[in-house]
Amino acid sequence: MEAISMLLYGVMAAVCAALYYRARLFLGDCRVTLVAAAASDKRRNYVRALVEAHCPSLADPKKARYVPTPYLIGGMLQTVYSAYITLRRDKRSNIKYERELRTMRDGGTVSLDWYPARTEDAKSTQPIVIVVSGLGGSSYEYHIRCLAKRLAATTDRGMRVVVANHRGCGRTPLTSSKMYNGYDTSDLTEVIGYLSQSFPSAPLACIGFSLGSNILMRYLGEAGDRTPLAAAVGVSVTFDASMTGRLMSKPGFLNDTFFQPALVAVAKRTVSRNLDTIRSGNVEYDIDAIMRAKRVSEVDDALTAKACGFKDCWEYYAACSAVDSVDSIRRPFLAINARDDPITPVAGVPIEKIENNPHTAAAIVDYGGHLGFFTGIPARIWFLDPVAEFLAAALAPSGGK
Repeated sequence: MEAISMLLYGVMAAVCAALYYRARLFLGDCRVTLVAAAASDKRRNYVRALVEAHCPSLADPKKARYVPTPYLIGGMLQTVYSAYITLRRDKRSNIKYERELRTMRDGGTVSLDWYPARTEDAKSTQPIVIVVSGLGGSSYEYHIRCLAKRLAATTDRGMRVVVANHRGCGRTPLTSSKMYNGYDTSDLTEVIGYLSQSFPSAPLACIGFSLGSNILMRYLGEAGDRTPLAAAVGVSVTFDASMTGRLMSKPGFLNDTFFQPALVAVAKRTVSRNLDTIRSGNVEYDIDAIMRAKRVSEVDDALTAKACGFKDCWEYYAACSAVDSVDSIRRPFLAINARDDPITPVAGVPIEKIENNPHTAAAIVDYGGHLGFFTGIPARIWFLDPVAEFLAAALAPSGGK
């Protein structure tokens, strides 16, 4: 019996040691990787210095970790869970917007959802953060509502959040034949200009999610030093739209039964509800082809590419990729991406370009999926703190210096 007891103790000790070793390796994997200009180059390390001085959740060795929720380990699980709880309301997300409709120069409509309510004080110095959602998304999404509530409680004066809903999204009426896409930055340009003119004393920042980050980065590259924005953030950044297009076109159980049907259904619903408006423009669409589509690439072939003047979706993806915009960004920009993202893979992150631009940085974590980044039990969104820290520093009167 004593020998058996010793054997059991030995097995238990070995198992505990193995679990401890695996936990140490796992926690080592959970460290945040910061990509930015070298700290030794004082001319080129502005954003790195800002992050290291003011963003402990990204730079403090004791705090710069992202440990995924135990039952959501894996990029696909994180991604699916994020979509599954889109409409959830809890203490972190339970907010009420005030809507403002803006008519664009071409007659199209963008809805601006404010939280807290829009101020009428044109001299207000309270920072304003513009949020741009991803494909088919809007202000109702769980992660956007959580972010709005978190930013409103950041710093002594808080931040006022305004979600710029795309044309036809989030119950926004489609009043022009032109629909939104990842190539056209005109709506974002107009919204930023409008807010800058309306609140000239308020610091402005912008956050883009997924496709919204692509639009934001293209805008930053086009505007350069002319932008009124003081800072910007991208979450699950789509640097290479062609790579994302290829991934989303691959057959797979969850892709074929969940992602593709959901995204295609949103596009078809928008088209069917606004058929006369879409047909009123100068572009001739094959509506039957759109309604037969089963994949996003097929919708982009028949709808998006034609709207932008490209021959097919692949020419559109190549043209709208934001990777070439990185070199021209002239405001503090932080990208947050996960290595296990099944939609915007980390292979598309232009590490060298980010390191060579003193205005850009990327925080890369091993887990988190696409627009997931859930941690803890119950699951909560990890990136809220890094985003709040970065914007609070970049929008401070001293500019985080």
